[in-house]
Amino acid sequence: MDARHENREKIPEDEYEDGAERSFEKDTIALEDMPEIVIVTGMSGAGRTEAMHVFEDLGFFCVDNLPASLIGNLLALKGMPGQPDASRRLAVVCDARNRDFFPNLKGEVEKLEREGIDVCVLFLDAADDKLVARYKSSRRRHPLCTDGTTIAQGIERERQMLYDLREMAHHVVDTTDMLPQQLRETIRSIFARGNERRGLAVTVYSFGFKHGAPTDADLVMDVRFLPNPYYDPDLRFLTGLDAPVRDFVMYREETVEFVKRWRALLDCVMPGYVAEGKQQLAIAIGCTGGQHRSVAIAESTGDYLKSNGYRVSVAHRDLKLAPRAAQE
Repeated sequence: MDARHENREKIPEDEYEDGAERSFEKDTIALEDMPEIVIVTGMSGAGRTEAMHVFEDLGFFCVDNLPASLIGNLLALKGMPGQPDASRRLAVVCDARNRDFFPNLKGEVEKLEREGIDVCVLFLDAADDKLVARYKSSRRRHPLCTDGTTIAQGIERERQMLYDLREMAHHVVDTTDMLPQQLRETIRSIFARGNERRGLAVTVYSFGFKHGAPTDADLVMDVRFLPNPYYDPDLRFLTGLDAPVRDFVMYREETVEFVKRWRALLDCVMPGYVAEGKQQLAIAIGCTGGQHRSVAIAESTGDYLKSNGYRVSVAHRDLKLAPRAAQE
């Protein structure tokens, strides 16, 4: 698995040169080295729902509670309108909720392997007493407790039903003592080794304080202390996306020192967010109008985070409000 999941994409960083072309990683984790289909199964209450959230973050097309007999049909539909793109990987949950169909899963996996499909079975397990406690806490009914049996009896039935499948699974993960964050880290270490940072979706956006402070940001940086291009008549009606404004902002001595310290701060906090299991992070960078300084710094910040392996999108909240009367 390690060799297949090695991240081979390199991202050249050229931040300050005018007109330089810059290429970045795709915004989703590269899937070509991952299994074509991952079948998530195992004991009810062992963490299948949390596992599917991780696969969604990794860019898989996910289907929950799929009858085993339909797996082949789903693979055949890839790339058709309304279906997952042919290049995307699939993750499906097949479990004891499909009582009549579930016993066919082992045979379906063997069939896929004979057809040359790169299939991986992830089996989630946990100790019986932990499963009982989880069901009591959730107040949900165990799928095999429909005839008045106890939770413990339903778990025993399910364990017998799953015995052969557990034996053939490519990966068995025991979640007895795992927190959700630990399960997410474990799955990423199996299926996206070296891409842990890509599980965190980062949005960097600029804004203008005069249009209102952000309400959804996790980190806010005020760059109004930097020299303002607005007071240069030649730059007033340009934006931080234009080279003259970008150079005015980024080449200032004050900005060079700020960027160095800002990146050091990001280097400190970003790994912590990844380790904590955070799925989405919003970084807001503000100046007075959201037209010049914040735009240039937001672009630079997004480029830096991308170059360090994060999945980043950059937006400019108030750029549409920039004055353009002198250009019209």
